[in-house]
Amino acid sequence: MSNTAIPLDLKAAEEHLMRFLSVEGVTGQEAAIAAAVTDELKKVGVPASAIRFDTVNERIPLPTQTGNLLVDLPGTRKGPRLLFATHLDTVQLCAGAKPKREGDRIVSDGTTALGGDNRTGCAVLVTLAETLLKHKLPHPPITLLFTVREESGIHGARELDPADLGGATMCFNIDSKFAAELITGAVGQENWEVEITGKASHAGVAPEKGISATLVASIALTEAHRGGWFGKVVKPNGKGTSNPGVFSGKDGKAAGDATNVVTDYVQIKGEARSQEAAFAAAIANAYREAFAKAQAEVKDAGGATAEVTFESKPSYPPFKVAEDAPAVRHAKKAAESIGLKPTTVLSNGGLDANWLDKHSVPTVTFGAGQYDPHTVNEYVDLAEFANGCRLAVALATLEG
Repeated sequence: MSNTAIPLDLKAAEEHLMRFLSVEGVTGQEAAIAAAVTDELKKVGVPASAIRFDTVNERIPLPTQTGNLLVDLPGTRKGPRLLFATHLDTVQLCAGAKPKREGDRIVSDGTTALGGDNRTGCAVLVTLAETLLKHKLPHPPITLLFTVREESGIHGARELDPADLGGATMCFNIDSKFAAELITGAVGQENWEVEITGKASHAGVAPEKGISATLVASIALTEAHRGGWFGKVVKPNGKGTSNPGVFSGKDGKAAGDATNVVTDYVQIKGEARSQEAAFAAAIANAYREAFAKAQAEVKDAGGATAEVTFESKPSYPPFKVAEDAPAVRHAKKAAESIGLKPTTVLSNGGLDANWLDKHSVPTVTFGAGQYDPHTVNEYVDLAEFANGCRLAVALATLEG
């Protein structure tokens, strides 16, 4: 089906998008946007019996209002079941977004992020259902998946029951910028956390009696940097990135109580990413060793050292779908059928696709016009949004 042959109602698609952008639904609080998507699905002809929620929120180890939203569309021709996925939630910076159209873009008022990540995906999937039903386009069985808590640990995809996906053989995930840029793999992430318990002392009268948790942390991070483990990491045995992202005291408060008190407690939370899970773990271990070295270096007048507790664990696995895999071949063929020139790339960020692939559903991610996500400069490019909608329909209807 060519670009011009796809009967896309672009005005309706943009209306779906504007409605979804106007509904608040930060990560973990997706009930309102799930209700809005459900309402739009019913309006475009999806029967209520085809719409369901799973119980993933009961398994996610963080408060989550609702489960993943799933829609089952029976096939009108034979073929393996296809899965289309996106996520419902936005980052906190999108709270209170007020979308408006400016020419060929949708923008926020500049005080918040917009939420194009990933309300573009929500609108694409509703538009896909609308187009298939309205024009009675032949397609195999299809499941639509709208996940929760993607922005806070990819939990909706991680904790879902694969049986709820209906035996889908491949997935197409909407969560990026360009429709023709097919993401076929992504890094995995290792999270690490360290607690440093020093000893308070008067910083003016007897600083030598204290053990500065701040100093231990500073030396450790410097050690990691000097060893080439901080930021962009390139080693003979692997490549990746790292970031100590949260530096705080107890209960998220400031590290330290006053300038005249030696800091007795510091907590740091960080991450390590790589295309190889073992190398992400190696980066985290390099931080472990840096903190151990710093611990031994900082002592009070009596020779005592701080207590250092370092923990790390995988957050999500890396993945890569082979270039000759059916999902990649189908995505390329569909993109070419509507006049796009597809390329394949790897992502340095985690996606629902990381876990869907782990659930044995090879997944290709493509975009629908989200630009500068997670910033107040975020906007949706409507021409690219239209490309994303067309590609979804082509993927659903292309035979072979």
